[in-house]
Amino acid sequence: MKKIWIITLFPNYFDSLINFGITGSALRGEREAKIEIKTVQLRNYTPKDYKGVDDSPYGGGVGMVMRADVLKEALLKGVVQDGGYGEDFRHKLHIVFPGPRGKTWNNEYCKDFAARFSVPDSKDLVFICGRYEGIDERFLNLYVDEQISLGDFILTGGEIPTMAIIDSALRFFNGVLGKRESADQESFQSNMLEHPQYTRPKVFDGVEVPEVLTSGHHQNIEKYQREEAMRITKLHRPDLLEKDKK
Repeated sequence: MKKIWIITLFPNYFDSLINFGITGSALRGEREAKIEIKTVQLRNYTPKDYKGVDDSPYGGGVGMVMRADVLKEALLKGVVQDGGYGEDFRHKLHIVFPGPRGKTWNNEYCKDFAARFSVPDSKDLVFICGRYEGIDERFLNLYVDEQISLGDFILTGGEIPTMAIIDSALRFFNGVLGKRESADQESFQSNMLEHPQYTRPKVFDGVEVPEVLTSGHHQNIEKYQREEAMRITKLHRPDLLEKDKK
């Protein structure tokens, strides 16, 4: 079974990821994919003579920095020891820190990430959820394998980006979605947005569903949807089309 470990100050953040939606049903073992999320409460690994997980930065500055020794204890005891990974855990775990230095997460990156870690015998994943002004540089250099950024903006912690990364990546794991083509036909595939979608009622506020979609003519429908995908992309995200020209 693929395990995803999350070291965090707020394990309850991830209840919604596990308890709701398609991703949640996979994490609860209700789908073909066998994936398990295990959270590690960082506060449980502070030194006996020190109750916090953070401290003032050397050299001064505002805010607090998460301690490298506490993070290491949580990793080695809460993940490596409890998970039975042994002394060669670096060959069995891939440690991720969502942070601003990382490559920006997008659909292509997401699919590549899923391809790397969804195959049999691939490494289990560990996510480190930062807080405050960040985490000690030494832990980053010694233990983190990959940093991932959601974009050029600041969040109060790493829990939300971790959930976004997990939720989007798991959709590309075999056995998570009911139909594989569900992922293949959505926005950002082939550098385009998805075509507009319609459902009942056939007429809403005087606007009727496009006639071609109710015609039953599959070739015409596919042609229409391709054209609409192009129109929507040109209108809202023309930058996606520029990628094909490079």
